[in-house]
Amino acid sequence: MICMVLQYAKTLLTGKPGVGKTTLICELINRMQTVPMAGFYTSEIRSGGSRSGFELRGLNGDRRILAHIELESRHRVGKYGVDTAGFNLFLGNLDLLNPGVNLVVIDEIGKMELFSKPFRSLLRQILDSEKCLLASIALHGERLIRDIKQRPDIQLIEVTRNNREDLPASILA
Repeated sequence: MICMVLQYAKTLLTGKPGVGKTTLICELINRMQTVPMAGFYTSEIRSGGSRSGFELRGLNGDRRILAHIELESRHRVGKYGVDTAGFNLFLGNLDLLNPGVNLVVIDEIGKMELFSKPFRSLLRQILDSEKCLLASIALHGERLIRDIKQRPDIQLIEVTRNNREDLPASILA
């Protein structure tokens, strides 16, 4: 499948936390509404002016908490407990490998998401498929993150405060 909407079929956005990767992904989703796509983006949960967690938002309308400061879990990233079992259920409803889906959106490929073995497997299947991929990926990370970034079929774009406004035009075909 040739990706008619992205300049590069496998486009990964990286950058420092808070630089605007998710905002950029949401802008690109909005501009590509006519494309058959599936996936998710992540939004912050805020309370009392500070971040208390992360919510998954599926392009199918599903929502689920991924991580929260009040969540008890053996999987932790900093002060956040990660709901890996809940993430696995959420993933199962997204139907990312559906033949009718041309574009898979994943925000993000990071430490919290990689606790999930089904996610790791699904990610490998998507990367090895003909499907187009728009994803954000951690700036630094373990071996799988490094391996993905080094794939010859990946276009890695670093998002900065200086370039984020201009990126949609250079990412879209």
